[in-house]
Amino acid sequence: MDILCLDLEGVLLPEIWQGVAQRTGIDDLLKTTRDIPVYDDLMQMRLRVMRKHDLRLDLVHEVVSEMQPLDGAAEFIDWARQHFQVAIVSDTFYEIALPLMKKLGSPMLLCHSMQSKDGEVTGYRLRQDDPKRQAVKGFQAMNYTVHAAGDSFNDLTMLEQADHGYFFDAPPSVTGRLPNLPRAGDHATLRTLLASHVAEAA
Repeated sequence: MDILCLDLEGVLLPEIWQGVAQRTGIDDLLKTTRDIPVYDDLMQMRLRVMRKHDLRLDLVHEVVSEMQPLDGAAEFIDWARQHFQVAIVSDTFYEIALPLMKKLGSPMLLCHSMQSKDGEVTGYRLRQDDPKRQAVKGFQAMNYTVHAAGDSFNDLTMLEQADHGYFFDAPPSVTGRLPNLPRAGDHATLRTLLASHVAEAA
């Protein structure tokens, strides 16, 4: 059975940090990996904002607890798990995202770790360098065919490494980096693109 690697935020769930921005009114937290391609630059900015405004991890947990999967995402995951081994490969953090996994049927989650002390977010630890590409390479090393879908700059190496990569509702600034990849604007279209490979493998 093939592996399907999916980005989390923007593909299956709303952007968590944008949810924090809407709760607090802090516009800088609206920026995502669609806006700032270098992930460390983005996270260092977020950490500075959290320190400046004394935002605590509890607030992020409150925002996350109210979030629901994007329209069609849960149904898409249900379908995908019938035809693929599904792995969520994300630049989010276990300390934030694990409660949301239950709303998606608890698929495998590969992401990073957040560092905190007394409720204050102090930093983060990457799972490994270039983690999305390395996840795909790891599955390929086990002789799996890997499909992958994402929407942001930080997904590009995953999509490039995968045997079959797909953009999901990605802006032109991102899709222009890999213009030959198929594009899906919604989960129904992504399912159709994936289903063609399911049929080929049958």
